[in-house]
Amino acid sequence: MLSPAKKFAVKANEFVFLFDETQIASADMVKTSESRFNLISELRSVNGQVIEADIPGKHFTIDIEGETYHIEIKDELDQMLEKLGFGAVSEKHIKEIKAPMPGLVLQISVVNGQQVSEGDKILILEAMKMENSILIHTNAVIKKIIVSPGQAVEKGQVMVELE
Repeated sequence: MLSPAKKFAVKANEFVFLFDETQIASADMVKTSESRFNLISELRSVNGQVIEADIPGKHFTIDIEGETYHIEIKDELDQMLEKLGFGAVSEKHIKEIKAPMPGLVLQISVVNGQQVSEGDKILILEAMKMENSILIHTNAVIKKIIVSPGQAVEKGQVMVELE
């Protein structure tokens, strides 16, 4: 009796795709250089390049024909742990802090180049007459503060860039 094919969940940017071993094996991929490849699947050919690869963490950044994709691969064990509420043990890679809502920057608690730790306050954003402390959710270094006190921001606007 054949064992069932392993299943993988692949998150590309905000989209999740499910693949099994047979689908992956049926794709024709050729490595054309150290970081470039050509993939033929379902009668479609695309060229791509691996920009960043964190193989142990199963995170990749790839460029396919001018579009950049942030890829996260989860095998069956990763998916089961996630369902049970245990995320895979990996470092969070956050590149920027965006405004969660429209508001007014009241105070900035960090400076460029500062090392910050998970839970540190980055700034205070006033929205709907309430002061909201914006905290960081990982360890990082402040690369660039884009906003200033007294500045109005829109939801999703980048306020701080991280290294």
